[in-house]
Amino acid sequence: MAENNNQEEDKKSNILKYVLFGLGGFGLMGLGIFLGAFFLGGNDSDPSSEITQIIEKKENPEVDDNEENSEEIVEVECAEEEKDEEGNCPVGPKKIPKLVPEEDLFATTYYEFPGNFTTNLKGSKKFLQVSIGVSTQYDEQVMANVDSHQLALRSEILGIISEFAAEDVSNREGKKLLADKLKDGINEILEDVEGFGGVENVHFTSFVLQ
Repeated sequence: MAENNNQEEDKKSNILKYVLFGLGGFGLMGLGIFLGAFFLGGNDSDPSSEITQIIEKKENPEVDDNEENSEEIVEVECAEEEKDEEGNCPVGPKKIPKLVPEEDLFATTYYEFPGNFTTNLKGSKKFLQVSIGVSTQYDEQVMANVDSHQLALRSEILGIISEFAAEDVSNREGKKLLADKLKDGINEILEDVEGFGGVENVHFTSFVLQ
């Protein structure tokens, strides 16, 4: 009887071992499935679609290359003056043009007296022959007044020139002084007859000292 009991206990222990080994195997298998799902679960792509894409890439390698090149090429636009000698646009930060405030610009009107002015110079046998023009940024009425009063203005101009000596007008500074004196004389006449001068500059279009 004792031997039978021992045999039955051995059988039970063996069965228990097999059950434990079986449960351990299933546990390891479940753990492997869980870990695989955890690490690979973020990828929802269909394996069949991936296989199809791989086959298409092998059949049409040029399409894939063109797609990569199209991503790398970025068209840069720039103004013509910004391009280099080869016609390429500069890479990097662009220059920002400096904004210059607009200034009020006025048109300059010119008038040239017809003919020449010839007169002797002070204390000398030399004479000066000049052609004279005037300018202004006032309206055209100033030049209309100059044209209307040519007779009085020509007399004033000849009188002012005769007050200068030859050495007074032999250099640039002397010519500038003569032009300023003529401007003042012309404006004085215009102010007397019209109430307003307006001539801003006197110009010599010819200047001959003999």
